[in-house]
Amino acid sequence: MQSLETISVEDAVQVLAVVGDLSMGLPIDHSMRTARLAARLAEENGDGAQACTSTRLVALLRWSGSTATAGGFAQLLGDDVGGRLAMVTRTLPGASNLSLHNVLPLAQMQCEVAGDIAALLGLSEDVEESLRHLFGTHQHSDMQDPLFAPGIPRSVFYVRLAGDLEVLAPAHGTEGALRLIGERAGVKYPALLVERLAPHAQAWLDALEEPTCAADYAGHDRRVPMALLADVIELKLPWLAGFSRRVAELTRHSANLAGMLALEEKPMVRAALLHGLGRVAVPNAVWDRPGKLDAADWDKAHQAPFWTARAASQVPAIQLEATLASYAYERLDGSGYFRKARGAALGMQESVLAVAVVFTALCSARPWRPPHGEAAAAALLTAQAAAGRFDRQAVAAVIAAAQASPSRTRAGATAGALAGAPAREGLLSAREAEVLRHVSLGETSRDTARALKMTPAAVRSHVDVIFEKLGSNSRPAATLKALARGLI
Repeated sequence: MQSLETISVEDAVQVLAVVGDLSMGLPIDHSMRTARLAARLAEENGDGAQACTSTRLVALLRWSGSTATAGGFAQLLGDDVGGRLAMVTRTLPGASNLSLHNVLPLAQMQCEVAGDIAALLGLSEDVEESLRHLFGTHQHSDMQDPLFAPGIPRSVFYVRLAGDLEVLAPAHGTEGALRLIGERAGVKYPALLVERLAPHAQAWLDALEEPTCAADYAGHDRRVPMALLADVIELKLPWLAGFSRRVAELTRHSANLAGMLALEEKPMVRAALLHGLGRVAVPNAVWDRPGKLDAADWDKAHQAPFWTARAASQVPAIQLEATLASYAYERLDGSGYFRKARGAALGMQESVLAVAVVFTALCSARPWRPPHGEAAAAALLTAQAAAGRFDRQAVAAVIAAAQASPSRTRAGATAGALAGAPAREGLLSAREAEVLRHVSLGETSRDTARALKMTPAAVRSHVDVIFEKLGSNSRPAATLKALARGLI
């Protein structure tokens, strides 16, 4: 079994910060700017270096669970990306459908997933606990301490306050931002902390425009599976669960069959795990559309690889892989996107990756169509190669790799095992794992029951047991943990 591609914890946090920002419709450097503000606030309040580091990590991962709630906000707001941007900048129209009743469950889910991400990254307990409390609600009476509510980590308040200042100032000006922040002083954050921020707000915002090196994190040399990034990205669209893992494995074997060197193969596999990064910046309504996309939707979809390329410029550690990943939808005849690259501009690395993405997608179910059989997918790609859209050698290598192990391209395959994650026998029964595979792809209890020839009540009973065993309260959290542990 091949070993997992890995990435340092610090670089993984940086990538997840970008993913969260794009998912929320925020500027691609919002979380990094918030981290600097929050650390300054913690320092101003007298906290030590370790607390400032924890605060910075919480700020960077503030929106990391937002992919898990994209579907819920898409239902509430129509546009999960633009709608959430309007929500956090407080520019939503007065007639919005948001209420505490329908937003609180999504906030709790987002906190759960963000906390799980911190745990999977091996971050400290105070970072994990801060993320699990980040979007909770409080009353004035909770603020018994002049600065902090009992039982809630201090980083929560630093990050809430810094994040609001950073996101509200461009929309309302610094004075307007402080006025809006003041309206929630004593509830969302302690009033005294707001008073300590106010005199420095403009100067600290101005300082963000100055270039700076990323702050060092003491655990930067630890490494985690790169597949975790793909799993978090794909929580945005349940039907994508495990997709990039399968693309990565097919890419690896295709590169071998194409006679490529290990030096060429490694960035391809890593690019396969990152190729969907920019997809989070495009509203769910585009990806979930059951029929053909109109011109406006296509324009939005074409932005996905552009944002993947932008991420490459934001996080130097993934520049090579993310740049390569941004070519996944280019075509030899220039009909792809977003660059409209053609011919010699696309080498064998770009060509194999593009074919592996398409082949895996064709063999996976989508909201607008059932999966193709692998023979049908091979025939379609062979015809496309003959028409000049794909490289013939790349197509032949991908088809041969898929035929050597057909399960690599199917959504029902064991995604964690395909990517090399360690399997943990015994945690879930075979039936429970089967149920979770269906549920993780967004299927309802009725759909899962029909597929597995069970009753919906039996499916729900299995799901309850699965959640208990995994220590999860939501489908996205259970999916993330199960993929990381190689259970599905």
